[in-house]
Amino acid sequence: MVSPPDLTDSAPAASAGAPTASSGRIPGRGPDDDDLPQIVPRRRVGRLLSAAVALLLFAMVVNSVVRNRAFQWEVVGQYFTSAAVLDGLLLTLWLTGAVMVLGFLLGIPLAVMRLSDNPVPATLSWGFVWIFRSTPLLVQLLFWFNIGALYPTLGLGVPFGPQFVTVKTVNLLGPALTAVIGLTLHEAAYAAEVVRGGILSVDAGQTEAAQALGIGRARTLRRIVVPQAMRSIVPTAGNMLIGTLKGTSIVSVLAVHDLLYSAQLVYNQTYQVIPLLMVATLWYIAVTTVLSVGQFHVERHYARGAARALPPTPVQRLRARLAAYRRSLHSLRSL
Repeated sequence: MVSPPDLTDSAPAASAGAPTASSGRIPGRGPDDDDLPQIVPRRRVGRLLSAAVALLLFAMVVNSVVRNRAFQWEVVGQYFTSAAVLDGLLLTLWLTGAVMVLGFLLGIPLAVMRLSDNPVPATLSWGFVWIFRSTPLLVQLLFWFNIGALYPTLGLGVPFGPQFVTVKTVNLLGPALTAVIGLTLHEAAYAAEVVRGGILSVDAGQTEAAQALGIGRARTLRRIVVPQAMRSIVPTAGNMLIGTLKGTSIVSVLAVHDLLYSAQLVYNQTYQVIPLLMVATLWYIAVTTVLSVGQFHVERHYARGAARALPPTPVQRLRARLAAYRRSLHSLRSL
């Protein structure tokens, strides 16, 4: 009778060919593999030359801007944080935020109306978008600024009957309010199309599955369709936000004291046109950069359910490039 092996005995010794931790040999590689030539990435001479030429041109442009005395950088630094410029910047930021919020608050119902099976709201929404996308923004602002010529007074009362409250349009619509109304209506037309496109980008099977589970249409739209549509809405909405920030400069024709109009007031007194325009340009670049960073992180947030791995941040991408550059240098030194 064969007795079972003693469980207390030591494990059998490792075979001679098996790698061990003490030997320092990498599993899967033989003893002669260290003598094989290492694989190094292919040298792309054209890519290196094009990068060198691009850096040279960039350095020439920066040098021409920095050393050009016509920009008067000392004047730019003097007025960059002046009270007039900062007040115009605050009004520009406030106008941008108000227009974006009001535009999407009006654009979301318009998008839902456009997707409705009822032809009346669908037609009204289409007509609104058609009119305000077809008319230039400057024409719309000038039209609203001169609305008093068409409607001297606005009233609230019974249609075709007596009016209980009346107010003069000149006293009601000032330049700032006119700018908000004109920009909001223009923004709402584009926001409606952005939201509609985002909703249509969601697979119809999502809605059908929600209906099969007995979920109502409003809850399906709010909890299922919109979160998935945000992946398509956020990039375009971010572009609209940046476009609105720069587009607010057009309200300077209505004498609204935004950033550009404040800079114009200063250089009309000092005749230093180029430095004040550079002040406005640098502030627009700074604010746009902050908004672009915020847009990137919002897009990264909504990409969690669509990608296995989140897209790397600029800092992570820079670290990866530096690590690859160090590895390439190390491989070249080892040759």
